[in-house]
Amino acid sequence: MYTHEKDIRTQGKPLSETGKALILIHGRGATAASILPLARELGADDFTLFAPQATNNTWYPYSFMAPTDQNQPALNSALELIHETVQGIRAQGIASKDIYLLGFSQGACLTAEYASRHAQRFGGLLIFTGGLVGQELNTSNYKGDFEGTPVLITTGDPDSHVPVSRVDETVKQLESMGAKVTRKVYPGRPHTILDEEIELARKILAS
Repeated sequence: MYTHEKDIRTQGKPLSETGKALILIHGRGATAASILPLARELGADDFTLFAPQATNNTWYPYSFMAPTDQNQPALNSALELIHETVQGIRAQGIASKDIYLLGFSQGACLTAEYASRHAQRFGGLLIFTGGLVGQELNTSNYKGDFEGTPVLITTGDPDSHVPVSRVDETVKQLESMGAKVTRKVYPGRPHTILDEEIELARKILAS
């Protein structure tokens, strides 16, 4: 059982039928319910979906590039909820290679941060406009080996929340831990998810 079970929405067939999980992590001001429909666009019909819900619709109070202490204890609580989601899936006999994590904006930052603190062979990481958390990267937090996990990381240039420089730092860190990263920067793109990003993500989910 999840201690936060009320905070995790599920959708689709049970894990015993699909054997694959997609965890969708919403952005600031959004909801678990609002990100779940993205799975249909991604063609994830044969996945069991999990969408954790942030307290007051926000994972942590300040920018992801604020000093980490300013975002505590909310950041640790958010990371713990993602961990409980993953562990709950693992407890049902699903290997990490069959668990995919997706996040948009603040949820993308949380996806990158969580995965880097628990690096292993995930099915894939879909980081739509996000990067690792902190004013500066604290590499002592990052542990494990991605073992070739495919990663998609995107942003606009400029983006109102996520600078390209932090995306590049994140790519470097993920690659150093064994991830296979596809980096896409879209000039003048608004803070959203483009059709091309959806197509790239579909390829990872289908692989």
